[in-house]
Amino acid sequence: MIRNQHILIADDDETLCYLLKEELLNEGFLVDIVYDGNAAIEKIKKNNYDVMLLDLEMKDTKGEDVLKFVKEEFESLVVVVLTAKIEMRTAINCIKLGAYDFITKPYEFDELLLIIDRALEHKSLVIENKLLNEKVHNSGINKIIGESDEIKRILTLAEKAASSGSNILLESETGTGKELFAEFIHANSERNDKPFVAINCASLPDQLIESELFGYEKGAFTDAKAAKQGLVELADGGTLFLDEIGEMSLALQPKLLRFLENGEYRRVGAVNTRKSNVRVIGATNKNLMEESEKKNFRRDLLFRLNVITLSITPLNKRGQDVILLAEYFLEKKSPHRNKKTLSKNAEVALLNYSFPGNVRELEHIIERSIIFSDGNEISVNDLNLPLNSISEQEAEILETEIMPLEDIERIHIMKTLNHLDWNRENTARALGISQKTLYSKIKKYNLK
Repeated sequence: MIRNQHILIADDDETLCYLLKEELLNEGFLVDIVYDGNAAIEKIKKNNYDVMLLDLEMKDTKGEDVLKFVKEEFESLVVVVLTAKIEMRTAINCIKLGAYDFITKPYEFDELLLIIDRALEHKSLVIENKLLNEKVHNSGINKIIGESDEIKRILTLAEKAASSGSNILLESETGTGKELFAEFIHANSERNDKPFVAINCASLPDQLIESELFGYEKGAFTDAKAAKQGLVELADGGTLFLDEIGEMSLALQPKLLRFLENGEYRRVGAVNTRKSNVRVIGATNKNLMEESEKKNFRRDLLFRLNVITLSITPLNKRGQDVILLAEYFLEKKSPHRNKKTLSKNAEVALLNYSFPGNVRELEHIIERSIIFSDGNEISVNDLNLPLNSISEQEAEILETEIMPLEDIERIHIMKTLNHLDWNRENTARALGISQKTLYSKIKKYNLK
C-alpha cells in the first residue's frame, strides 16, 4: 500500500520511535524521526509534513511549545499529541492549542492509524477550504468592502445561496451594490466558469428589452439586418442578472415566466423555440409582493424568482463600513501623486449622515470632495453634505480642528439611536458593542 503522506515523529523514546516508524513504513507512509523539540522545529522549517506525532514530555523544548510554533507558522500541519498522562486537562489544553487529537501511551497501533487517517482527511478539508476562500477573494469578494456584522451575515447567506441552483431575488434600496452581490453569488457557484450577463430592466423600453434578452431574427423589424443572439443565449450555463426587475412591463413578464419555468424562449420574429440553461438573479428596490397586489407585477413570476430572497442592508446601518468604503473610494479616485485623506471630523460627519443614496451616494460625495478640497486632507465642509444631515450644534463641534473623543462618541451614539428609532438591540449591533455597553453609554451621556 503506497500512501506517500509524510509523517514526522517527535518523541525522545528511541525504542518506541523505531517500532512506530517500521509500522508506519509498512502502511506506506514516509516517516522522519526527531528526539527533541528543537530538532522538530528545524525539521518542520525544512520539510513539508502532513501529520506530526508529538510527544509532550521531551527534553529541551517542550511539546506544547512545538505545538504553539506549528499552529502559528504552519497551520495546515496536523498535530496528533502522544502523552503518557491520562489527564483530561492535558488533552483539553492540547486541543485549545490547536492539536487535532491526542492518544495516551501505551496505545494500540490500529487505534493510532485510525486517528492518523482522520487527521489526513481533516488536513484535506482545511486545504480545500483555504483554496475556496482564496477563490472567493479573487473572484469578487474584494469588491464588497465591509467588516460589519451585517455585511458578514449577508455574505454568508449569499455564499450558501450560491451553492444552490435556485433563482435568487435581491431586495434593497437603490445604490447598495446589488450587482456586486449578484457577481459574488455567480463567482461562488458551480457556474463560475460560465458567463455572468447583466441587464437593467429600467434603462430600456419594452421592445428593446425583449430583443436584448431573447435576441431577434433577421428582418424581425426594420433595422434587423442580421440575426442577433439574446443575453439568455449568451449566458447559457451561467448567470443572468436582471437589475430593477420590478420595472419590467406586464407585457414582457409572461415571456420571462415561461423562460424561468422550462428554459424555453423565442427570438423576436422567430417561429422555432430555443432553450438555455441559466440561473436568474433578479434585483429590485421595490416590494414586489405589494406590487403584485397592485397588479403591477405577476405573482406567479414573483414566486418563480424569489426561491431565495436576500435583503441587502442599507449603508446607514453598516456602522464603520462607511469609513472603509470612503477610504476605498479615496484610494480609487485620488490622483496618484496627491493622495487625500479624511479628517477625523469628516469621518464623524459621514458616520452621522443618513445616506439615502447608499454606497453610490458615498462614492459621489468622495469624488466631489476630492475635486473641491484644497489640501491633502478632506474637511467637513469639503464633503458638502446636506445642511439637515447634522444639527447646528454638531456642525459647530465638527468644524473645530480638535474635538474631545467623548463628544464624537456621544454624537455618533445619539445619531445611531435616532436613526434606528431607539431600538437598542439594532443600535448595539450597528455600533459593534454589547447592549450592556450601549446602556452604560446612554446613562453616561444622559441621552434621551
